[in-house]
Amino acid sequence: MADTSANIPAFGTLLTAMVTPFTQDGKVDYQQAAELAVKLVNDGCDGLVVTGTTGETSTLTDEENLGMFRAVKEAVGGRAAIIAGTGTNDTAHSVHLSRQAAEVGVDGLLIVTPYYNKPSQAGVRAHFETIASATNVPVMLYDIPGRSSIQIAPETMIRLAEHPNIVAVKDAKADFAAATRVMAHTDLLFYSGDDGLTLPWMALGAVGLVGVTTHVATRRFRELIDAVNANDLGTARKINFELEPVIRATMTRVQGAVAAKQILKWQGVLPNSVVRLPLVEPDEAEIETIREDLAEAGLVFS
Repeated sequence: MADTSANIPAFGTLLTAMVTPFTQDGKVDYQQAAELAVKLVNDGCDGLVVTGTTGETSTLTDEENLGMFRAVKEAVGGRAAIIAGTGTNDTAHSVHLSRQAAEVGVDGLLIVTPYYNKPSQAGVRAHFETIASATNVPVMLYDIPGRSSIQIAPETMIRLAEHPNIVAVKDAKADFAAATRVMAHTDLLFYSGDDGLTLPWMALGAVGLVGVTTHVATRRFRELIDAVNANDLGTARKINFELEPVIRATMTRVQGAVAAKQILKWQGVLPNSVVRLPLVEPDEAEIETIREDLAEAGLVFS
């Protein structure tokens, strides 16, 4: 098994799953995306996931996805790893988009478990292997049964690790026993896919986080990850406790992209909080609850 504590992986250790900014009339705002990417990297991110779930990829066209990949790569390429969200529930479409992303020059591909179709584990394995074989770009598997309705079973993941292009996992399943088994038998690099579980995930052996709350508290997450890597558990616990209400505000009251955009607007980072249907912006009651959560962490906005 790889000694993940001794090396910074090629994808980095603090990755933000970026929102996709829109103009007031709902078009992708590539300039705002570039500016957001620069801010995130300046504040401590060494990797960015572009048009993943939080990037509202399911309502973007291929042209918009590719436009986002280009905009972020031009803005911060060379300073942070650019991971393109190119996975869908259609294997052939995922291959097509992954090849186009490879031509843009991204550093990695985030491939989600095929959702809605509910394939067998043999189908899951064939889906990932087909996409991973379509380019020479390293792949991060995205295991999120809450959205895909199926998991990547440990046995499947162990077999997938044999593919030379499959190198990492974003785990939003929180099955620590299953992950321990996979880590013990593979060199796959694990990333927490749950913002609030970053500390326990890293204690288990994960190398970092692919997060959403990292939009709004980037520097504190950087400090949390660095503290764990320095074996300073006391500092890591303290930061983890401080981040709890911020994570609650961002991840539990409304959908993550919706909350992140709202908070980024309050912070003056984005000019609006526009999302695409079927997502909608938070109502007054939801906004009040988010504000109360943030106030617990000393974040108060007029």
